[in-house]
Amino acid sequence: MRKILILNGPNINMLGVREPTIYGNITLEDIEKRISLSAKEIKVEVEFFQSNHEGCIVDKIQNSINNFSGIIINPAAFTHTSVAIRDALASINIPTIEVHISNIYSREEFRHKSYIATVVVGQITGFGIDGYLFALKKLVSLM
Repeated sequence: MRKILILNGPNINMLGVREPTIYGNITLEDIEKRISLSAKEIKVEVEFFQSNHEGCIVDKIQNSINNFSGIIINPAAFTHTSVAIRDALASINIPTIEVHISNIYSREEFRHKSYIATVVVGQITGFGIDGYLFALKKLVSLM
């Protein structure tokens, strides 16, 4: 079975509490349930990983070689700061899609720069949970 890694960065574990005017009342658990249901329908296996620590995310990316057919990553705040995550993604040969719940380009200026965008297949931003589902379907079509 094809397997996709769903990576979430810092503060995504705080969804449902954190800035509900931007992110709504969804929780990380809600996202994982919706992705799991969609994955089951399209016959793909998913594994979830969330960390507030950059090095843990880098380690997970590096350890994904030979274990995953695709990656969906919401690097959260690391989008705008992490050359390390960017370089880890560039060093593996796994199709990856960057996802953001909010539209990062309609927010503060510092959020408009993504270090990740140059090393991924594409970016989906501003569609809430649906962004993950769009990414899942697209990754499956690429496999």
